[in-house]
Amino acid sequence: MKRRFILLLLTAAFWLSAGRAPAPFVYTPGEGWSYEPVGGTGKWMRTRAKDQLAVSQEAFDKKDFALAQKAAHRVVRLWPLSDYAPQAQYLLGRCYEQKGWDQKAFKSFQTLLEKYPKAVNYQEVLQRQYEIAGRFLAGEWFRLWNYFPLYPSMEKTAGLYEQVVKNGPYTEIGPQAQMRIGAAREKQSNYPDAVKAYELAADRYHDQPKIAAEAVFKQALAYEKMATTAEYDQNTAAQAIATFTDFMTLFPDDPRVPRAQKTIGRLHTEQARGSYEIARYYEKNRKWNGALVYYNEVLLRDPLSPFAAASRERIDQIKKRLQTASK
Repeated sequence: MKRRFILLLLTAAFWLSAGRAPAPFVYTPGEGWSYEPVGGTGKWMRTRAKDQLAVSQEAFDKKDFALAQKAAHRVVRLWPLSDYAPQAQYLLGRCYEQKGWDQKAFKSFQTLLEKYPKAVNYQEVLQRQYEIAGRFLAGEWFRLWNYFPLYPSMEKTAGLYEQVVKNGPYTEIGPQAQMRIGAAREKQSNYPDAVKAYELAADRYHDQPKIAAEAVFKQALAYEKMATTAEYDQNTAAQAIATFTDFMTLFPDDPRVPRAQKTIGRLHTEQARGSYEIARYYEKNRKWNGALVYYNEVLLRDPLSPFAAASRERIDQIKKRLQTASK
């Protein structure tokens, strides 16, 4: 009973003070809390889109990003079809960036590109989206409600770059964003998707030698990583060798050709090792013909490898065994 009385007393006091208060605070979705004089429209509010945008721009120039955000949001909310809405949407994205709300900034810039595709600063907005994605690629954490860091995510980062490519596949940013998709996938150790991203870059931008060379080389490297993470995956090693060979054929003057040649040699040795291990497995299980097939494959893969000498010795031993057994 006493608690109820106190609650009623506090409620009455609130309403009485609110009735006398000349300047209550008002909450507007997307704009936040603001000071509203009774019977007025607030110091920062204007009745025309042009004037409201001017408030936002002036506040942004003074680094008052909270006010700039509120004023810009009011423009796009009340006058979405006006000539001033694109710039207001742009300022919203810039304010979110300044606050460190990169996810929301990216989304705001995306809204600008979709709703106002003829915006004068289209290329700059693409660049800003690319840079935001770059911060996530470098390890920035994605956030909950803009405030609570959750985790870094290369899956989401790849998605941001994919959106950038979709927005401008043949702009200056497009090829670099496509390559960054591959980089994000590699950070996931998702080498099959990295290969696809680099392959698409090489095909789509084949008329840009620098991008194409980089894409084919990184595609080959991704295949190599796949080959070393998948035990005895002869097919993947073969794909890596084929892609490095394509690289050397297409770009013979590239300074990375010697590295490609060395890697091919290393992959041949790895293939020889894989064949040798398989041959040993067959030999231990007394599958002599299968063992001979794989020992001979070692000689074909890399006749100069350490496994080649051992394979020749094993081939001689098995043949002698088979000859003795046939007598």
